[in-house]
Amino acid sequence: MCTLDGCGVNDHLGPPPKATDEDRRLFLKGAVALPLAVVLADPILAHAAGSMLEPVTITTPGGEKMTAEIAMPATLPAPTVILIHEWWGLNDQIRAVAAEYAKQGYIALAVDLYGKPAATTPDGAKALMSAVDPAIATEKLQESVKFLKNHKDSTGKVGTVGWCFGGGWSLNTGLAADVDAVVVYYGNVKKTAEQVSTLNAPLMGHFGTLDKSINKSMVNGFEESLKEAGKTDYQIFWYEADHAFANPTGGRYDAEDAMLAWERTMGFFDTHLS
Repeated sequence: MCTLDGCGVNDHLGPPPKATDEDRRLFLKGAVALPLAVVLADPILAHAAGSMLEPVTITTPGGEKMTAEIAMPATLPAPTVILIHEWWGLNDQIRAVAAEYAKQGYIALAVDLYGKPAATTPDGAKALMSAVDPAIATEKLQESVKFLKNHKDSTGKVGTVGWCFGGGWSLNTGLAADVDAVVVYYGNVKKTAEQVSTLNAPLMGHFGTLDKSINKSMVNGFEESLKEAGKTDYQIFWYEADHAFANPTGGRYDAEDAMLAWERTMGFFDTHLS
């Protein structure tokens, strides 16, 4: 769920990191590894990092097809992670994050729930998001889980992570499929106890106190639903930050909180997917 100004198009909470010309030259030659935030904040570097992904086709039982993109780690077999994009769609930022997951030792599958070029304006993003059929999107994500579980190089462990629009769909994947870990970055978690009763995976959530859309009221209600459903294996983290605080390409990026959320997520996946 994102509002029209909700995915990183307003004032900065902290300046995005910068890459120098020398950084770019060395990175493109493969001679230096740069921090993920630096790569994501630079369109040239993000595109270069994301170019290592290869397309794969996911087909639902009803014949719906989705082109996703996969990044492979150096060491196999490996655990797997599904990455679900923001309301913008599957863009170079998400591809670069998938490439980083592969560097961290995961088979990373970046899904595309839109099937159209990523948006570059809030109006375009809203139109793409509004056109998603929830039933079909659920089937595509269920089949993505099956694809990774059955992948010849997979350990069989599957995690999900998503941001904004994708954060809500990361949770939905955990409700609809047998996964091993779920991470939600400021996604719509407005769920009843009945709805979360099917969640059997540990969950981690990252939320901003300044977020007017995915706010304390929604998240507190989500926690109450989890408790009512008897779910105890979850962690909710709050940051003095706004919506989309982990996206260096947007106007609400908060470097310190983004790094802390990243470290927590990596530790969470290491615990539950290794």
